[in-house]
Amino acid sequence: MRRVLGPKDYAVWLTGFLPEIPRNARKPWLEPAVVTDRADPKLAHTDGLNLSRAWMLEGIAGGLPASDRRLAALRAAAQLHRQAALPNITGEHYVGGHWLGTFAVYLTSEAGLH
Repeated sequence: MRRVLGPKDYAVWLTGFLPEIPRNARKPWLEPAVVTDRADPKLAHTDGLNLSRAWMLEGIAGGLPASDRRLAALRAAAQLHRQAALPNITGEHYVGGHWLGTFAVYLTSEAGLH
């Protein structure tokens, strides 16, 4: 929706779609998922979830007006997800290492966010 609506209209739409986004970065919201075993093919996807969330949260923030009070919370949550996942993008475990780099590139290059 951020790609088809202007910032003000997007902000209104987002309020209806995700009303629980806090207007204050101090309130805990959308904690990163915890990966308990990166060698497990199913659990390795949790790093992908954190990377994808970070990228999407940055996208949501990028579509809002600069004065929107949710920006700090969105950016704080994106940063937590980024920090939880990026250091784990290594070649140590094939089950995650062979594809997580793509998500990391989307996030770090800000692909599609501008």
